[in-house]
Amino acid sequence: MAQPARKPILIAGGGLASLLLAQALRRAAIPFAIYEKDASLSFRAQGYRLRLSSQGLDSIESVLSKDDFAKFWDECGKTGGGGQTSLDALTGAEPVQPPPKPEVGAKSSGVASGPPQGLQSRDGKIVGISRGAMRQQFMAGCEYSVHWGRRVSGYELTPTGVHAVFADGSKSVEGEMLIGGDGINSGVGAQLSKGKLKVYDTGARIIHGQAPVSAFDGLGEGVWMIADTSRPNGKVTLITNVRPEAGNDPDATFGWTMVAQPGVIKIPNDDVTILGSEAADMAKSLAANWHPRLKPLFDRMVDSEAAFWKITCSTPSGVPQWQNEPRVTVIGDAVHSMTPAGEYFPYRSIILTCLTCTAALGANTALWDSALLGKLLAESDGSIDGVTAKYEAEMRVYASEAVATSYGMAKQQLGLSIKEEA
Repeated sequence: MAQPARKPILIAGGGLASLLLAQALRRAAIPFAIYEKDASLSFRAQGYRLRLSSQGLDSIESVLSKDDFAKFWDECGKTGGGGQTSLDALTGAEPVQPPPKPEVGAKSSGVASGPPQGLQSRDGKIVGISRGAMRQQFMAGCEYSVHWGRRVSGYELTPTGVHAVFADGSKSVEGEMLIGGDGINSGVGAQLSKGKLKVYDTGARIIHGQAPVSAFDGLGEGVWMIADTSRPNGKVTLITNVRPEAGNDPDATFGWTMVAQPGVIKIPNDDVTILGSEAADMAKSLAANWHPRLKPLFDRMVDSEAAFWKITCSTPSGVPQWQNEPRVTVIGDAVHSMTPAGEYFPYRSIILTCLTCTAALGANTALWDSALLGKLLAESDGSIDGVTAKYEAEMRVYASEAVATSYGMAKQQLGLSIKEEA
């Protein structure tokens, strides 16, 4: 007698964590359906670059087939150079005096204990890839399971499964399980945790930009941290990763990320995200008096690819406990939003925060979520009993440490302060 068809795993959100989870399900022949609020893959700018840690690469490799991982690896950029170099934004020169050495591993400041992590992840290279390219790689083979323009606002449990509930009040097909990968304002996370999952606006702001490779001729291969400390209301730092693989491609671009301390950038209506020329103009204004060596990064910007957003952070003391629901859980930013700080390495006897490859620590932790949950589902032999409980127990440990590290370094470098009781 034929077994009844298995109900699909429902996935809210079509970001990196959701798509990598979908790849794990696809390899395990588990049906799934993805519901993404955007209208298409190219609906908004996706160009900012992510640094992949050893853990992140291991997570991806554990999910993809050997051939698919080889294609992914070929798409990644591998940066050598002399590590990270600091420059003064106004003079274009390296600082005469390095900044004071911060205390590392101080639990009182929220920094997780343990040794600093190097930027290199494989073969002595810094490995990175643009978010857009990564998303396209993870989308391969999953295209027909993605439902665009469907914002998930919550869920409804049934005696035999779960429905995703959309913002317009309609519902999905009945699924076996619902995974909330729908970002920092996750409706799934809010309902599941009964409000215990919180996201704080740190006050710090980010602008991402892109420019042709030739605009970076004033810099060499490697990671560059450019600091403007001349402002009375706070520091502005720009990070960029200049890689060798662009060659003579006249259409190739490199990205940079500008981070402003709380109070430096004020915008009308306190918008969460601004894209395009308005975001580009903000960056150009902030860098108006920077050294000519750095001017091409702004004068030759691809304005349409510029993006501004707030830096948010989940509860620094750790991922909270909530009553486990066997049919619903959350991954990625929906459960552990992080600042782009928290990746650091020794350089000239000091420890420098690496904001290169924006949101690197958060993205790598999200990939870990997907690989872990996908593995548990693949091993469940058709039963979801205990899967979300096992996943959440392990995730709380590594994600809480990652959030604490990210927040602790951001406190030191960006002057952030979160009052959890607020």
